[in-house]
Amino acid sequence: MIKLKVNGDLHEVDAEADTPLLWVLRDFLGLRGTKFGCGKGLCGACTIHLNGKAMRSCQLPLSLAAEGDILTIEGLSSNASHNVQRAWQDNNVPQCGYCQSGQIMSAAALLASNANPTDTEIDTAMSGNLCRCGTYPRIRAAISQAAKDRGENT
Repeated sequence: MIKLKVNGDLHEVDAEADTPLLWVLRDFLGLRGTKFGCGKGLCGACTIHLNGKAMRSCQLPLSLAAEGDILTIEGLSSNASHNVQRAWQDNNVPQCGYCQSGQIMSAAALLASNANPTDTEIDTAMSGNLCRCGTYPRIRAAISQAAKDRGENT
């Protein structure tokens, strides 16, 4: 049994140490907001936070995640009230929506480390998250809005 702290809750899972965290989150814990995209850590759909840092869960072995504090899209807020989530809604960012949980988690990590990023810093930080629908201008606008609304997190 491997112990995990996910979204503030402690869990024990019976999985191999080299199992990607993505599959533990989805299949063992039922947290399906974190998506499988490419399986190679290139698209960003599986982005979670480990100790406050954005990480690709499809490439993160359970053994490395077990000692950390894991945050998924479900743990960002219980009711989509996080400033990034509100900005996503205000700017109508999602089209198909598949990449959005990874996009939001990357944006939240960016704003946690840089409270007022420039457009160039946003583009650089988000370059590892792919959106097949091409909503990049709305993503940038939402992150800029979330930076301004930062003090309103719940």
